[in-house]
Amino acid sequence: MNSLNFEHELNLQHTSSHNSNLLDPEEFRRQGHMIIDFLADYYADIEKYPVRSQVEPGYLHKRLPKSTPHDPEPIKTILQDVQDHIVPGITHWQSPNFFAYFQCSSSIAGFLGEMLCTGFNVVGFNWIASPVATELETIVMDWLGEMLNLPKSFLFSGNGGGVIQGTTCEAILCTMVAARDQMLCQIGRENAGKLVVYGSDQTHSALQKAAHIAGIHPKNFRAIKTTKSTSFALSPDSLRSTICADIEAGLVPLYLCATVGTTSTTAVDPLGSLCDVAKDYGLWVHVDAAYAGSACICPEFRQFMDGIEAANSLSLNAHKWLFTPLDCCCLWVKDPSALIKSLSTNPEFLRNKASDSKQVVDYKDWQITLSRRFRALKLWFVLRSYGVANLKNFMRSHVEMAKLFEGLVAMDKRFEIVVPRNFAMICFRVLPSTMGRGAYQNGKVVDNGQKLLKEEITTANELNQKLLESMNASGRVYMTHTVLEDMYVIRFAVGASLVEERHVIMAWKVVQEHATAILSNN
Repeated sequence: MNSLNFEHELNLQHTSSHNSNLLDPEEFRRQGHMIIDFLADYYADIEKYPVRSQVEPGYLHKRLPKSTPHDPEPIKTILQDVQDHIVPGITHWQSPNFFAYFQCSSSIAGFLGEMLCTGFNVVGFNWIASPVATELETIVMDWLGEMLNLPKSFLFSGNGGGVIQGTTCEAILCTMVAARDQMLCQIGRENAGKLVVYGSDQTHSALQKAAHIAGIHPKNFRAIKTTKSTSFALSPDSLRSTICADIEAGLVPLYLCATVGTTSTTAVDPLGSLCDVAKDYGLWVHVDAAYAGSACICPEFRQFMDGIEAANSLSLNAHKWLFTPLDCCCLWVKDPSALIKSLSTNPEFLRNKASDSKQVVDYKDWQITLSRRFRALKLWFVLRSYGVANLKNFMRSHVEMAKLFEGLVAMDKRFEIVVPRNFAMICFRVLPSTMGRGAYQNGKVVDNGQKLLKEEITTANELNQKLLESMNASGRVYMTHTVLEDMYVIRFAVGASLVEERHVIMAWKVVQEHATAILSNN
């Protein structure tokens, strides 16, 4: 063997030896520091990136090799490719100029807890599989429940309890399946086709998806119309009349999803009144507080949860506004046994004395999947690292910044705020009256005919859509939209962990600049 081939063989042996320990502590330390440095630099530079990714569909296939590398590649090379090819395809959810959807907020504490979760990599499907994963989760869910001033009936310290799901979709599906099985025990499984699920036309699409998966007939899904006159909240009278019509048709009311902080407008459904209606007809009431629930740790927002004591279940996403990385949906139920009866399986290979004793929680029976991550660690880190007082202040600062933006919009007569602000999100649009004479004069409809009015609404919608696309294409900000009573409306949500007043002021300047340019062209 010549010296060149011998050296090549030694290199291959070294590579094989190096990779034989996939969790070598020193190599983990070296590469881990590189990843932390990379992320720290990313956050230091995050404002330099276009907020919404500017790539075209299929861009990555043109940049990466067609197949997996045969030989190992160094972390330095991989990280360079992350910078060159992965980062351009990211829409930067953690950017302080991200005002779209609802933010997926994060924090150093959340990162560190997530690192520990991944590092321990335990699968806590039952208590015995890792007792601390279960016990920490029960403790943290009671902590957060007490911060929200939930009735004791939702806590482990009462007769209820909490579980960390992945998303609201899972929380709604699990509770709907529990409600379905409870009802079918009363009326017989042959009547499954009669079950009806209720929400408003503002309820998140997760409800319809869950109903589909749970076997609810598509014709038995009710999205009850809301109006601007009620700020797009679900009317108890409308709910009652819909239920009565279904009962007269021989159907069986099953499940109501009420919302605290809808996606389109952050509307708040009147929980107490809705629960009164639901009680009359035996519905399971789930409260979806995915976005706004976190804010209810502040006394000034807790009023939006009034009536929760009559509901059956409640969920909120700590990964939206409680600075805990995705995924972390907190679900509380008054009757855990309802979940367990519907979702438990007990194969022999999972049998153990602790479970048989009925003295422990086996979270596999509270969720769709068997396996589960140690998510409680990151929530525990966040709650401990910042404390209740700071968490309240973080959210209050976001609300104050939303108020600032609201005031700026109100001062520009070309725009209107479409619905009242409840939390930290503003719905606004350019007014049709900015486009000159027609069906509007001084912001009011005049008698020029409905056809002209519809034409102006259509034109206004096109204008606002063009404005949003123009702003997002600039890369300076990212916002999203909704449609309310045929009006195309721009949503401005404040909630990024890094956002400051200067970002809000800059965003408003972007709105004004692009609106001026578009209106002058029109």
